[in-house]
Amino acid sequence: MKAADLFVKALEAEGVRSVFGLPGEENLDVIEAMRAAGMRLVLTRHEQAAGFMAATYGRLTGRAGVVLSTLGPGATNLVTAAAYAQLGAMPMVMVTGQKPIRAGKQGHFQIVDVVGMMRPLTKLTRTLVSAEHVPSAVREAFRRAEEERPGATHLELPEDVARESTDAVLLAPSAHRRPVADEASIALAVEAIASARRPLLMIGAGANRKLTSEMLRVFVDKTGIPFFSTQMGKGVVDESHPLWLGTAALSEGDFVHRAIEASDCIINVGHDVIEKPPFFMRDSRRTVVHLNFSSAAVDPVYFPQLEVTGDIANAVWRIGEGLGPRAHWDFVPFEKFRAGLEAQLAHGGDDDRFPIYPARLVAELRRALPDDGIVCLDNGMYKLWFARYYRTRRPNTLLLDNALATMGAGLPSAIAAKLVHPRRKVVAVCGDGGFMMNSQELETAVRLGLDLTVVVVRDDGYGMIRWKQGEMGLPDFGMALGNPDFVRYAEAYGAHGHRPTSATEFGATLARCLASSGVHVIDVPIDYSDNARALGAGAEELAAL
Repeated sequence: MKAADLFVKALEAEGVRSVFGLPGEENLDVIEAMRAAGMRLVLTRHEQAAGFMAATYGRLTGRAGVVLSTLGPGATNLVTAAAYAQLGAMPMVMVTGQKPIRAGKQGHFQIVDVVGMMRPLTKLTRTLVSAEHVPSAVREAFRRAEEERPGATHLELPEDVARESTDAVLLAPSAHRRPVADEASIALAVEAIASARRPLLMIGAGANRKLTSEMLRVFVDKTGIPFFSTQMGKGVVDESHPLWLGTAALSEGDFVHRAIEASDCIINVGHDVIEKPPFFMRDSRRTVVHLNFSSAAVDPVYFPQLEVTGDIANAVWRIGEGLGPRAHWDFVPFEKFRAGLEAQLAHGGDDDRFPIYPARLVAELRRALPDDGIVCLDNGMYKLWFARYYRTRRPNTLLLDNALATMGAGLPSAIAAKLVHPRRKVVAVCGDGGFMMNSQELETAVRLGLDLTVVVVRDDGYGMIRWKQGEMGLPDFGMALGNPDFVRYAEAYGAHGHRPTSATEFGATLARCLASSGVHVIDVPIDYSDNARALGAGAEELAAL
């Protein structure tokens, strides 16, 4: 059999049924092998978007998503997606084509060192120099992508190698279980938490797994220890829980960080410093207990005094078994901060101003979506409003990126989420800047026949950087954008365009779109004039009262 056929069989053995990407002449043998095997090619309009889709598939399933591109410009277009998956701990395997490596007739046309380019962005990158290497290379790429900490891997398959004949056979996946933490570290963690006066639980991105979520809910209910989350840890434990203290979003002096300041022991479950950290790490007066699959990367802002390394769910369960409520625990300050937080979050959800007030935008999404509905955020000012105000009730239902924090991922991520969960409601929320970076994927969504709603939050500029510019006392310069007519733009792709003219109409439009079939784009202008009060210095002043 040809190496290309064996390669596709190896993908099938890993459970791959769909591949995202764009073909090129260097991988036509792989494309034909996919066709013959009945494998689905989710054809996109740009390799970056295909990479975002594959990474999101990995994020939602725990199994590596696969993205395919040609050599040269196709491969370079995957660079941002590689970093997105690698920093965000999303398992993804990239497959790129290459010119023949034994005899080339086109000189250096389109040739770049793709393996060298991918090396700092992946857990593994290699060129297949022989068909005999296909089974082991594919098995290793998937194993490395999916094992803790998950991330991106890359295989380059040259055109002549893909056409080789081979008698190589596939390798059976090895049985693998995550190691568990040793008894001594569990006992030390129990002792540290039990002896603390005000322990506090922090939930990070690494805890966003089904079993870990269940174990954490049991832990919180049993111990009564209050909890907060990082942005990528939202929803691991239902945020309607009475012990939820909010999300570490931005302001160092807000209610969440006041609670951190009042604590003397932080139980850090699944957070590492790749995700932008909160500010508690610098204070040596506080014991930090690190629970993660791997040991801590010590950093100027993070130096835990105690590490519990191994399967997180198992560690949480075992620590919880050794703990119960302690009479000397004092959570009164946390209750005060939670009351203040609730008052803050209640503000603005019914604000009628238009352009829409950000808290009203968030509230309308929360009202319109069921608990298992998925919101996929691009990156922009609205992301901070969602991080703080959106009550996430289930794991992986608010997909935001606070690791690479790239623009342009919102719409592709939503497409992937809908493909993974076709019966669930999915909404992409994008700023006008981020939306236009991959808006061509509207055609992909329409072609795939998806039921998808895209909310384009329009401020006709790069809103977050404009806000930062103003916070620094600098004049407004270089931030203004021109935009197309988003309604007509959507219709040109075969989607449905909507432009509500009031906050009430926006809520009604959103509800209709979610109840309807097809791809819907809602153009809604937003009023960011309250950023400082709600997210910046004003939030700190409110929390100080």
